Amino acid sequence: MRNRLIRAAALFAAAWPAFLCRAADAPNSRPAIRAEIGAKKAPVAYWLESSLRRVYPATDPGASSLSMTVPRAARASFQVCVRNDSLYPVGFDCAVAGADDLKPRVRLVGLVPLPHFTPNTEPKELEGVEHGPGLVPDPLYPETRVLVGPLESRSFWVSLTIPADAKPGPRTLTARVTPWGAKESVEMPVALRVAELVVQPRRDFPVIHWWRGEATWDYYGTGRFDERWWELTRDQLQNMWDHGSDVMPVPLLVTRRETFKRPCQLLDVEETAPGEYAFDWTRTRRFIDMCREIGFKKFEWSHLWIYWGAENPVRVYTRKGDEFVMLWPPDISGYSDVFLNFLDQFLPEFHEFLVKEDLLDDSYFHLSDEPGEGRHIENYRKARAILHEKAPWMKGKVMDALSSIKYGREGITDIPIPVVSSAQAYIDAGIPHWVYFCCNPTGPWLNRFLDTPLAKIRMSGWLFHRLGAKGFLHWGFNYWHKMEREEIGDPFHDASNGSWPGIPFGDPFMIYPGKAGPLDSIRWEVFAESLQDMAVLQTAGVGPDDPRLADIKTYADFPKSEDWLKAAIDAVLLASPGAVAEPNNP
Repeated sequence: MRNRLIRAAALFAAAWPAFLCRAADAPNSRPAIRAEIGAKKAPVAYWLESSLRRVYPATDPGASSLSMTVPRAARASFQVCVRNDSLYPVGFDCAVAGADDLKPRVRLVGLVPLPHFTPNTEPKELEGVEHGPGLVPDPLYPETRVLVGPLESRSFWVSLTIPADAKPGPRTLTARVTPWGAKESVEMPVALRVAELVVQPRRDFPVIHWWRGEATWDYYGTGRFDERWWELTRDQLQNMWDHGSDVMPVPLLVTRRETFKRPCQLLDVEETAPGEYAFDWTRTRRFIDMCREIGFKKFEWSHLWIYWGAENPVRVYTRKGDEFVMLWPPDISGYSDVFLNFLDQFLPEFHEFLVKEDLLDDSYFHLSDEPGEGRHIENYRKARAILHEKAPWMKGKVMDALSSIKYGREGITDIPIPVVSSAQAYIDAGIPHWVYFCCNPTGPWLNRFLDTPLAKIRMSGWLFHRLGAKGFLHWGFNYWHKMEREEIGDPFHDASNGSWPGIPFGDPFMIYPGKAGPLDSIRWEVFAESLQDMAVLQTAGVGPDDPRLADIKTYADFPKSEDWLKAAIDAVLLASPGAVAEPNNP
């Protein structure tokens, strides 16, 4: 086995320059298909795109053929595109033939407003500068037809699932577009190379996306924790799991600063007498059971001190009549006797629940989110001392997003999570860490806004692997509320939740609220494929320090082109043991 891997690595190294040259220099083998349809002879065009280029309303047609190399036990995607160059609307249907075993899923790429580009970012670090500000592609609708307006381009997103037992080798799929009312369809070939490599599950890299339960009942108008809410929640969490986010955040308590009339707090807390509390874990247990049914094995629990300084305690609500009220004023000290008394009663019961439900070894705990330096460090150190005393069983499992190197160097937290623009200090110091991004950084740094190039987003897994991150955290899976307000926003019309320029468009959420459940964004699909790339590198035995990944320098300095990615993916898959030969492009 070792000799096979050595031979594969040698082949990979030898082939790498050729792959790069081929990807950069190979001409499109077939231009866009152009036709005139209907009684009015409407001029239209058809073409194919990869999953790494957005198709805007003004995008010019590209090539009508496409080639892809895919591993087995994997996902893959591409786009089928149409342009209407006439002066009146034209409708189209889209389908894929010759791929039934790959379970092709066709979805319409929707458009949402991007009123402003991300601040402090050079044009070369943005996608769509020539098309905006304006409408940008992002949500994926479960529709296989579209009415295209005059002088407009649109696309369909095709997702494939390659089974582990798929036959390795070349095969051709057919993308089929049919104008409404036409008897004839236009067909375009997709050359698929199925590699020998069977992707194994990603190892030793947990991924967390914070999920907001209150967003569901406020957007859909469900009751608080009613059965419809549970149905919608299951669909959202299944979606999270399916996209590679494998640690489930549990909203045991309320970690937001805004006051809620309907708090998403799984734990029922009753103040039976002044300063005496009773806890009901029934709803928490149901939530954990549901997550385990989906596939989650690891869980992340609520912060115990409020973010940005660890000054105040977590919000804990109790019901009084028809209203929910906090157990203490929001501005009370996080080190007051009132809160310490609560911890004395809560933490033992929490520990008992974790042990009884066999959760302790698979749990991550939080102290306070995004503390800074100075007084914040002192507060954090004080809060950590409290947990050492009252919850020693948390040792080794306390994590937080905090970027100052002092937290890691002094061991104040067990698992530091610096923002990607601060991660280099941890890398240089050899301190194990996760990474995150949130609203920032912008510019050349890794992120995934509505105007972040898709190829840049796809590099996420490569960067995590190469730069040695131990996990990833992001705050915005479904934050559909206006920022720090119990007021639902409109994610289809304002992807900053009313907070641009502080929050770039696209940062608060990865999924949209569809009528029947979650709608993926193309950013979410591409990020999931990036995590799959990480699993491919692990499966193929390409280590983080492999010289073939030397182009990746930092979270700002790395390859950001589709050509590099295509060459890298091809080189890994086609140089792996038993790789298949490359077919001719159609």
